[in-house]
Amino acid sequence: MGLFSIFKKTEKTGTDSTVESNALIHDASEINPIEEVSTALSLHPAWDVPKEQQYVFSFLSNELEPLKPNQISLSGIDIELDDSTEAWLVKAFLRTSLSTPITLNTAELVLIDQNEKVVAVKEFDLAELGELPATSARPWVFVFEKPTLRGELPDKGWRLAFNVQSLVPHQIDLDPTWEEALSNEQKDGLNKIVDSLPKLHDREVNFSGFQAKVQPDGTLAISLFIRNGHSQQITLEQLPLEVLDATGKVVAQGSFAIDQLQVKANTSKPWTFLFPKEMVINKDPDFSKWTVRVPQSA
Repeated sequence: MGLFSIFKKTEKTGTDSTVESNALIHDASEINPIEEVSTALSLHPAWDVPKEQQYVFSFLSNELEPLKPNQISLSGIDIELDDSTEAWLVKAFLRTSLSTPITLNTAELVLIDQNEKVVAVKEFDLAELGELPATSARPWVFVFEKPTLRGELPDKGWRLAFNVQSLVPHQIDLDPTWEEALSNEQKDGLNKIVDSLPKLHDREVNFSGFQAKVQPDGTLAISLFIRNGHSQQITLEQLPLEVLDATGKVVAQGSFAIDQLQVKANTSKPWTFLFPKEMVINKDPDFSKWTVRVPQSA
């Protein structure tokens, strides 16, 4: 299927999704007395566009509603199914109302149907669209391969949107009790640990221990980060855990009932779990290096 054979309809089935520019670009806001900004068609410089296709692009571009200042928008055009790969070819304009050119980086885009259900999610390198001129609208095909699909192909009323949360740097999520109990120095220490941890994969949840301490009564106190790579908040209610020492031997095992412990999107929450001495299997562990994980049989 050729690129321009995809753009052959002049009827839009998608709607618009808009964010403030500073959500995507640092210090992008500008003082602009204009209440509405019209965007002009901008084609990628590498495209050699036939005249009849230019007409289609111009028609679609002229139908777009004006933006407010300091906005970046995705305006859905149409979706086509690639029969050979079963991928969804989502056609949309990426628009900017800024008065200076911009180049975007990586961002997660979500496809939302007319019932507000997310039916596809994928991270795109938006730098591939090239530099976007000031107040412009650039047509593009966003390809959602089969593994990125989560629902049925939308018909009308769908929208392509930025997952702004995915653009926020991974950070620490302190429970109010921790926030109150820790000194600024301790908080800085935890932040440094979080910054040093490997980057999470998309929608990955893992556990990274940072302190192991045996209490006088034989209780093992394990402090760890619950790391949430999802773009949405997760809630934990029951959590089985096991601790392994430097030799790979199991030190302790147990299952913990948690009262609706919430971990915000794209954050790491520190938490301490107490293993009573009856849960401690190895009384003489080597804690020079250790890990905590959900047991494989859980």
